Amino acid sequence: MEDMVSLAQVTALDAKDPLSRYRKQFYLPEGVIYLDGNSLGAAPYAAFDALDVASREEWAEDLIASWSGAGWWTLGETLGDKIAPLVGASDGEVVVCDSTTVNLYKALHAALSLRPDRTRLVTEATAFPTDSYAAEGVAATRSDLTLDLVDVEDVGFADTLDESVAAVLVNHVDYRTSSLRDMERLTHQVHDVGAIVVWDLCHSVGVIDVDLGVSGVDFAVGCTYKYLNGGPGAPSFIYAAPRHHDAFDTPLQGWWGHTAPFAFEPTYRGAQGIRRFMVGTQPILSMRAMAASLDMYATVDMADIRAKSQSLTGLFIDLLDQECSGLGLELATPRDANRRGSQVSLYHEHGRRVSLAVTDQQVHGGYREPGLLRFGFAPLYNTHQEVWNAVTIMKRVLETEMWRDDRFGSFDTIS
Repeated sequence: MEDMVSLAQVTALDAKDPLSRYRKQFYLPEGVIYLDGNSLGAAPYAAFDALDVASREEWAEDLIASWSGAGWWTLGETLGDKIAPLVGASDGEVVVCDSTTVNLYKALHAALSLRPDRTRLVTEATAFPTDSYAAEGVAATRSDLTLDLVDVEDVGFADTLDESVAAVLVNHVDYRTSSLRDMERLTHQVHDVGAIVVWDLCHSVGVIDVDLGVSGVDFAVGCTYKYLNGGPGAPSFIYAAPRHHDAFDTPLQGWWGHTAPFAFEPTYRGAQGIRRFMVGTQPILSMRAMAASLDMYATVDMADIRAKSQSLTGLFIDLLDQECSGLGLELATPRDANRRGSQVSLYHEHGRRVSLAVTDQQVHGGYREPGLLRFGFAPLYNTHQEVWNAVTIMKRVLETEMWRDDRFGSFDTIS
């Protein structure tokens, strides 16, 4: 960085922000700088209204009539069609249902069902643990299947693939470092050996212009409670390329995924298309709250979202270089804006204590062992001024060594 960043420059960035009008649509606690949207998105005011209508009118007044009258029965597909433009999919290719882990399990089984004669399942050694846990559970269902944990960042990743590989599970953005993977290139590498690819979009949907269709992706799974602001525990979504709709099998056969659910047949006949991934009755109140945020996204240009994400994370890195150099922080996130998601990760020898001290000063980020402070930037509600203020506070915490205070836990040299 050659030139010093000034507060006037930061203020100017907010003044010309095309997304500035969205901040007032979120409830944000007074005095808090919230930089943890990569874990749980802030609450849209519209979600409160949606929950009120769903609970007081649809549930309380209309009762069971709301399954048809309020569209509860088809809500998973309706919300899926709202998510589809955010991930480069079309109507009928995405459905909202169940949790991320459950959908990973279903997607991996579906992928394996398309390559039944192959014997290797590949995923990342350093992915968020639920990915490898789900893959391990899937692998355990077949005695002939081997689970391989690999380093997707390694230049030799393609060399680990061969025609014994049935499926590969990859994260679009690394949850630790915010490293953004090249979806089209990695998908082609998997397809070059005839395998099926499943992408985890949890840390990219809502902040990166994902294009599953153009990239040729087979299956994808993502959560809605991070950048999509669906609320705590909001249901996940699952995508299947239309070329696979008539061919994949799902391991969880429930009545919502039956081709004629109200025929109450004694045996299972899977529905056609994406609805086959449905299992049982869905959490309608959570889904109604999620709809409020997705309606907001329908009015946003994803190019503006991505541009502001890169601006926020870039400013954060520049200000850390300018203000916190020599104070024990190491950047763990790519400096190249095109190679990172909407998160900046920093390593500190006493990262846990620093994270607690920064949170104590009302800058809310996240922490992951060993020593990683994570700050997620949500373009719809975070501002450049907040970035400036957050770095100012972090500098004070580090310069005064506030993090050494006993209230931040037992002292050690690791975290």
